This record gives sequence, structure tokens and C-alpha cells, in this order.
Amino acid sequence: MSGRKVIITVAPTGGLATKRDNPHLPTQPEAIAADVRRCYEAGASIAALHARRPDDEATCDPTVYRKINDLIRERCDIVLNNSTGGGINGDLVAWNDAGYHEVSWPERLRGLDGGAEMCTLDAMTCFASVAGRETLLATPPSRGRELARLMREKGIKPEWEAFSPTHLVQEVATLIGEGYDRPPYFVNLVLGLHTVFQGAMPYSPKAVQDMVNLLPEHSIFTVSAAGDCQTEALTQALLLGGHVRVGLEDNLWLEPGEPGTNLAFVERIVRIVRELGMEPATAAEARAMLGLGRP
Repeated sequence: MSGRKVIITVAPTGGLATKRDNPHLPTQPEAIAADVRRCYEAGASIAALHARRPDDEATCDPTVYRKINDLIRERCDIVLNNSTGGGINGDLVAWNDAGYHEVSWPERLRGLDGGAEMCTLDAMTCFASVAGRETLLATPPSRGRELARLMREKGIKPEWEAFSPTHLVQEVATLIGEGYDRPPYFVNLVLGLHTVFQGAMPYSPKAVQDMVNLLPEHSIFTVSAAGDCQTEALTQALLLGGHVRVGLEDNLWLEPGEPGTNLAFVERIVRIVRELGMEPATAAEARAMLGLGRP
């Protein structure tokens, strides 16, 4: 593994946390862009972005995404990856006739028009439970197919997200098998969100290994892990030949009682990468590995 290049993704904001949870959380375009620039200089090569309204609630408004993306591109050439999951408040959530809150499908699709070269592709259906409220994220096969088709038509590279082995063998395998992406496939294995998303997996070494074993051929995988299991899970990902994601979307605490910052999380994973004899990939190297063109 000596000298292997590792793609480090920073997820600076996410769709769940607030400044009440961590005052360092960047939520507005200028703050997000400044934070991403610092993380880029420290070794991050992809930015996994969520947009927020001026009141800090979630949105997939493409004008907000474009502002974030343009400000980042003025500062650096990091790979831009916009969320199509969005969040569980703000523009994304409405009360439906069935008697529960649901993430708006049309709002999710708006995230595709923010000008990013990559977007998340969450083809799963589940309930998210946050602050006592249950919110449905409904992505039946027809919607997953629509999302994948629109990404292909717009020239957007999917970041396939899998919260459990079933997502890999069902949604991811089906849509890749139908030709909605070209290799290499970039797959994010998400662990540790089982207390939030119905059907998600807690982290364990076996869970990561089992999911890696189910990856489609020609996949490049990264691991996201929420909470205090993060360092262990990401180290395992590196040892298995994978890549890593850090940031306040996944973990608010650098140490118990010490709020984290995006920069501190990137700096810590860079140290681990180098201790294992590897090197952070530059943005240009990440694009080459993923088959992307210039921004």
C-alpha cells in the first residue's frame, strides 16, 4: 500500500446538525466556501455539500448550491458533490395526506441543477427519526431510476450511498446493471446512523468487510462513519484499499467534550493516511481516479 493515493472527502455541513449542536458548523455559502478551502489545503479532494436557507434550514435550491459552488471554485479546484437528499426540515419536508412528514421528491431533484460534477444518489426508502419526528425518505425503484437517468443526462457522476448491504445488492446493483453509470463506480458505505435512519447499519469491522465484499465490480469505495466509531472505521477502510470521508456532517466531536472543526477532522485523517504509508490524493488525482473531467 506504500504511496497509495487516498481520496479524502470533507462533508462540512450535512442536513441534520445545527449551530446549537456545534458552533463551528458552516451553514451559509461564504462560511462553507471558506471552510472547504481550508480543508482542501489540508488534503481534502472532494467536498460533499448540503445547502441551507438563510435561516439555516435545509434546501436543495439550485441557486443556493450554485452560489456555494461558485464561491468554492473561486478559491480552489476541489471536486464538488451536491446532496440530493437535502435534509429533514426547511424546503425539503412537508406533511402528507397519509399522516406523516415526507421529504419532497421535486425538491430533492432541484439539487441536480446546482452545477456540481457529482451528486449523491440515495435510492433507498426509509424513515428518519430526529428530535421526536419521523420523516419518510421515499425512493421507490421508479424514483431511483429517474434520479439516475437525470444524472446521466446532465453529465453528473453519481456518488452511490449505501447504508446497509441490501442497498448494495438491490438499488445500487440494479441501477448500475441497467447502465446508469460508467465505471469506476464511486460507492459511499455509510455506517453508524442506525439510530436515525431505519434499516441503517451500526459500525463493526464485520459490517464494513461484508459491504466491501458486496461492491459491484470496478467500484471505488469510501467509508463514512458517524460518531465516535469514525477513526476506527476509516482506518479499516484504508487498510481494505478504500477511501475516507470526514467532517461535521458525520461527527460533531473531535474528542469527548471538545467540538470538532472540519479542518481538524481533515488534519487528523491526513495524519493517519500518512502513518499508514499512503498519501492524500490531490483534486486532479481524484478526478483521474473517478473518470471526471476538469470542473
